Amino acid sequence: MRNITLDNITEAVTGAMKPDIPDRNREIMTAAIKHFHAFAKEVKLTHGEWLEGCEWMRRAGEISSEARNEFILICDILGVEVLVDMLDNAVTDGESESTVLGPFYRENPPVLPKGASIVQKDFDNQKTVRVSGRIVDVAGNPIEGVRIDVWEDAPNGLYEQQDPDQPDYNLRGRFLTEADGSYEFVGLRPEPYPIPYDGAAGELLNFMGHHPMRPGHIHFMISKEGYKPLISQIYDSQTEYLDNDAVFAVKESLIGDMTPAPEGADTDLVMQFDFRLKPAAAAEAVAAE
Repeated sequence: MRNITLDNITEAVTGAMKPDIPDRNREIMTAAIKHFHAFAKEVKLTHGEWLEGCEWMRRAGEISSEARNEFILICDILGVEVLVDMLDNAVTDGESESTVLGPFYRENPPVLPKGASIVQKDFDNQKTVRVSGRIVDVAGNPIEGVRIDVWEDAPNGLYEQQDPDQPDYNLRGRFLTEADGSYEFVGLRPEPYPIPYDGAAGELLNFMGHHPMRPGHIHFMISKEGYKPLISQIYDSQTEYLDNDAVFAVKESLIGDMTPAPEGADTDLVMQFDFRLKPAAAAEAVAAE
């Protein structure tokens, strides 16, 4: 097309794709181009604004590393990661809801027995909590041998890899469910904390007039062969920022109550929370045959 206009620019760009590219490539890029062009037209984007946007993305690239992906953080702030998670992990059979992994997961946490503590360091303002529950299938049957990785921030709002004063793998652990599907561990009441905002993501937060705070939560990664893995977060019902999480990951079904422990207990608080797992796609296919 040799005469580009406002009316035909989108058609020109989408039409430039070769006919033999994968169908999914064409579907994604056609939609992306159409929406991006429509956005630019709607806001009447100026050349200066476009250039500043390019510079902002360059700054996001500069701060990114293997330890920190600024673009994932930006997607969190824009609600994109939560949206993709909801699209890719839609609840279909009454299984527990998932939510985002977050940037602080570490592989191979300490393997601990049922009821063990993940606390390696005490804090002056800490409150201990005994977390327990059951892992069942969508029919309510207990599942034995489910692997549960848990991790959380300390009362100072930092995960251990952010804080040189915390022991390695503090507030992290791996547990297996027993025959009745039960699990149990001792942790600390999680605190609200800010997502990293010293880079391009922080610039975006300021541009949007939004705060960087996340509500207090405990992370769970739950898996067993034959079942769809579940990545989730359980939120303290008494924490701040439940209604305005910086990354929009809170769901009503993932809010748990941390209540005073019974007299004579060895923790300050207790929380009971169950999870439901659905069969993996392969297991569902076999069951249908």
